[in-house]
Amino acid sequence: MGQEAVRGRTAMGYRLVSGLTRLLLGLFYRRVEVVGLERILTAGPVILAANHHNSLVDPMLLLATVPRRLVPVAKAPLFRHPLIAPFLRLAGAIPVHRRQDPGSDPARNVEMFRKAAATLGAGGAVLIFPEGLSQPEPILMPLRTGAARMLLSAEDAAGGRLGVTLLPVGLVFHEPGAFRTGWALVLVGEPVPTDDCLALYRTAPEAAVRRLTDRLAEALRRQIVEVEDRETLRLLGTAEAIWREAAPDAAADPAARAARMQRVLRAYRHLASEEPARVAGFRRRVERYLNDLELAGLTGRQLARTYPPGVVGRYALREGFSLLAGLPLAALGMAYHLIPYRLTRAVVGVLRPRPDAEATYKLATAVVVFPLSWLLEGWLLWRLGGGWLLGLFVASLAPTGFFALGWRERLGRFRREARGFFQFLLNRDLSRRLLARRQALFDELTALAQRVPESVLAGLPEEGRPPAP
Repeated sequence: MGQEAVRGRTAMGYRLVSGLTRLLLGLFYRRVEVVGLERILTAGPVILAANHHNSLVDPMLLLATVPRRLVPVAKAPLFRHPLIAPFLRLAGAIPVHRRQDPGSDPARNVEMFRKAAATLGAGGAVLIFPEGLSQPEPILMPLRTGAARMLLSAEDAAGGRLGVTLLPVGLVFHEPGAFRTGWALVLVGEPVPTDDCLALYRTAPEAAVRRLTDRLAEALRRQIVEVEDRETLRLLGTAEAIWREAAPDAAADPAARAARMQRVLRAYRHLASEEPARVAGFRRRVERYLNDLELAGLTGRQLARTYPPGVVGRYALREGFSLLAGLPLAALGMAYHLIPYRLTRAVVGVLRPRPDAEATYKLATAVVVFPLSWLLEGWLLWRLGGGWLLGLFVASLAPTGFFALGWRERLGRFRREARGFFQFLLNRDLSRRLLARRQALFDELTALAQRVPESVLAGLPEEGRPPAP
């Protein structure tokens, strides 16, 4: 009975953490999408190994989206953090002692491997970030061997009977530190083959660990869009958008977009070495097109649109009436949340976190600042109007907050559409010129792609070259 109570409390604690992370990420990001979730079996031992570019948001993203309990591996200093440590313990996280952390002793990782093996032996799922650190650039750092050692040692101790699945998980972000404008994509890949590494581990454990680590790195690179810097990533995203907007049959779902980005990246790398001058010229033309598009206040999707008077009139009346009718409730929600929102921005501005930790700092600060601000606002309303005003505040706090978020996003869409309409009216030549430039870029992109072997675009190795990431 005692063990059942402990398991019940543990399960409840995990549900609390995963529910909270789901709520926070749903509020922070405009969109969170998952591809390949069916590859994560609902039962059986599994190690999820993900790339690491967004500090604590990365594990939160997986805790929120994976429909089974995960046991995260987290750096030991976090277990001493007054705000983060309670949530790590509720999630059942396992501490890992890294050499670069002050006061950490890597010799204590024996306990980490023991707990991981126990979790896998019980049919559980372990979440690990094998790069060993978070950094903001869209590249994969050299992998540590922890994930491979964890799997191979657990299987070896069980005589190879566990059947642990090793799954690569790619995390791709757009503006990861931006509230309500960023989005996240989770790409779950095919299981990494491990049988030959298990056989090799019995006679040459270090060679087996290295082979499996290298194989995992290749699998992770197939799931992410890896470039040298964020500016190149932005330009590749623009090239993908040009292809999607100019090709009527191009699928817009997240899996197809990620696949196109990877193909564009492989073509870019191949041609940068084969025809560097032509690629550099194409890159400059994409940069100028993107800058002119932003200066005009337009999006690529707006360029090809027409604006029939009847359609514009009906849209303006419908959206304008909805925005005006919802304004009082939205204004109340924004008034409730304006002070904590501003305070959160101010605190994060003073702390000046690294780009890979910006979203984490914003979420962590908001978790503290918003409840404290609500308590203060509630106390002031109680002093001014008594219990009935406090009760009204408590009852309307969440609904008005969510309504205000939706209202602001609707207002943003209306403003973008109105800007596109007025640009169309005032400067029709501008839209036509930008549309013609986009078509020219699409034609050049198509011509460039035809000069790249299909094997390269598919990520297969060329003769004498390693596989394309």
